[in-house]
Formats: sequence, structure tokens, C-alpha cells
Amino acid sequence: MNFFTRMERRKGFDFACVALFAALVVVIPISARAEMLRAGDNVAVIGDSITEQKIYSVYIEDYLLMCQPAANLEAHQFGWSGEAATGFLKRVESDVLPFHPTVATTLYGMNDGGYTASDPRTVAAFHDNTVAFIKKLQAGGVRLILVGSPGAVDSEQFKTWRLARCSPDGYNQTLLGLGNAAKQAAEETGATFVDIHGPMMAAMEKAKAKYGADYPTTIDGVHPLFNGHLVMAYAFLKALGCGGDIGTITLDAKTGAATAADGHKIISASPAKIEIESTRYPFCFVDDPAKKGSSRDVLDFVPFNEELNRFMFVVTNVPTSRMKVKWGAAEKTFTAEQLAAGINLAAEFPDNPFCGAFAKDEAAVKAQQAFETPATKILLHSLPAWEANLPEATNTLAQLESDVVGKSLNLEAAARRAFVPVRHTLELSPIP
Repeated sequence: MNFFTRMERRKGFDFACVALFAALVVVIPISARAEMLRAGDNVAVIGDSITEQKIYSVYIEDYLLMCQPAANLEAHQFGWSGEAATGFLKRVESDVLPFHPTVATTLYGMNDGGYTASDPRTVAAFHDNTVAFIKKLQAGGVRLILVGSPGAVDSEQFKTWRLARCSPDGYNQTLLGLGNAAKQAAEETGATFVDIHGPMMAAMEKAKAKYGADYPTTIDGVHPLFNGHLVMAYAFLKALGCGGDIGTITLDAKTGAATAADGHKIISASPAKIEIESTRYPFCFVDDPAKKGSSRDVLDFVPFNEELNRFMFVVTNVPTSRMKVKWGAAEKTFTAEQLAAGINLAAEFPDNPFCGAFAKDEAAVKAQQAFETPATKILLHSLPAWEANLPEATNTLAQLESDVVGKSLNLEAAARRAFVPVRHTLELSPIP
């Protein structure tokens, strides 16, 4: 698809599927839940140019690092523009296994379908190649493999996609069929299937119903904007078993007694004000919310905050029927009943005291993943050919591999160092 090059330069529907996701939120079906994330896991995020966009892969690494569903997690990105499953099959050992991942997510099928109506031979080949690369990953020590179905093309923009040889409806049917083949391959090999296509179709239908048929979910009909990438990240994170509990802060508005848990510490507290230090962040949506296709656009249609981003504030013994809560520069009014039940700060205050620190750390994650694209595509991928043609340089080439992987790990460590405790204040004032 050659998306990476273009990005560097310029820095109907499947109704049957949509009907399954007609509710406001979507549910992610997963074929197996035998083993999810463990402390210290190393997650390889693998795919074609949609992965090489480095958006959903950044969201996944952001979440693993800052929201901390398990301790000491790391992630690396292995996207390759224009790639099909057969292409990845040829580079598993050279590009991915030197990083020694214990978990992998894969996202193929968009190119495999050929941008045309479904062909049984294409589906069979995709199934066979998927089985083959799963087995290579397993043989290389990857414990948990999440096989994503291909996503969805935009119901309007795909009409002008330069490679399109069928309608958007037709190609989404092709992608649905390839997803079924991926599911079968996962079941045959003991991998975990993750439906990406269904949630993206459902979110797209609802977004276009709200914002208009010309509302964009992709850049060009194929490559998602931030909205689509958040849906993909949500699906993979759910499949990884992420529970979504970021932490809970409680306050007795009569006595001023306060508690915090799960990476949060009370510095001081009174009935009207709490100061907290947090070593665990809620997920923040730091792309430009004013632009069409932002990650925040899709939050009404995918329960990211509800299921993955619960940072709860519970207030008891509220003295009036309503209270104003101020967090950072933003403030909102809640009823006593809402506060007693607990409000989700991450959902209620998208612009919050964590956003600046989150954006800084995300920049370090982006720097790491930006290096990983040429590191794998140019350097590591070429090593087998050099070894075959220049055997006398085996030691030198082994050192090069070590240096490339080492730099990636150093950049990942820099992102981890950029993750620092955040002090923030919650203030309450009664509304007569």
C-alpha cells in the first residue's frame, strides 16, 4: 500500500455484520482466553501499513506502559507497508524473533484480499499463510498470539481508493471472509482470534449516522484515522485481558478522610480538597480533538473508557444535592448520588492533569517505534542475505543485530524514564 512513504512526505456496508453490533457499544468476541498478559511480557505489534502508521501500535504501548495492566510490560512495532500474510511469513525469524517477544498481535488481510471481490483461492492462501506464521512465532517462543481479523474500509472514501476493484460493500464482505479464515487458523493452532472488522464496521456506521455519510474514518478509504486506530487498540487490549481499573480515590466529604489505591497516594486531604500523587496514569486522548477523525470522536461508539479506562472518584457524605468538582483547569457539576456511586474521572475530564505528562511519554514511544520501522525493514531484514553472501563477516553481522535490537530497547527504556509521577488536585465545592 506504500502508505509509509506518503505519510513521510505529507506528515453498501456489510449489513449482516453491522446488525450484530447494533447496540451503542460493541462487544469483542475472542476465541480463547487461556493466557493473557503476564508481568514482564514483551508484546510485538505486527502487521502491514496500517500497523506501520504507528497509531494503534502507539496506543497499545502507551496503555501497557502508563495504564499498567501488568507490571514491567514493553512493546515493539513491526509494520511493513504493502505486506500480506505471505510476506510476514518470510520475515518472522529475521525481523521479529531477535526481540524475543512473549506476546504478539498480528493484523493482516487488507492487502491479501486484493481490493476486489472475495476469491476462495485467496481466502485459502490467507488461511494457510496465517497458520504458517503462527507456527513460526510459536516455535520462536511466543507464548500468546492474538490474530486480528482485517479491519474495514470506509463506505464512502474507498470508492476513490486507487486500487479498488469493487465497491466498499463488496470489499468489506471480502474482509469479513478473510477474518473468518483468520479465526479458523487461530483455532487450529491454539492462538487467540480477535475480531477487528466487526467493531470497526459498527463504529463507522454509528459515526456516520451521527456526523454524516462523508465523515471520514480513514485517510484514503483504507488507512484509518485516529478514530479507527482507537477501535483497533481497544479490541487488542481487551483481548489481552486488560481489566481497565486505573485506580479509585475516595473522600468522606464530612470528615475529609481520603484513601487511594492501585498506584495512587494521598498527599493531603480535607473535605474540600485532595492532593494526590499518581504513578499510574489514566489513558489520555492527546491527538487534536478539533480535527475530524480524532480519537475522541469514537468514544460514544466504543466503550474504551467504560471497559479500559476507569479512574474512579467516590465521595460519601455529600452535604448538598449537587457538588462542583474541579480537576486541573476543568470543572463539572455532579449530583450527590453520582458522587456516591463514583464518577469516572478519565471519561468526565478528557482534558486533565495527566495529559501533558501522557503526551510527553507518548512522544518517547513514537520515537522508539519510528526507529523500529527502518531497524526491521532495512537493517534486520537484510541480515540473512548478508550472512549467506558474506559468511566471513558473521561476527560483525551478529554484532549489528545486537546493536539494532539494543538501540530499540534503549529507546523503550527512555520512554519508561519519561513516565514520571504526576501530582494533581481534586477540589469540591457545594452548590446550594
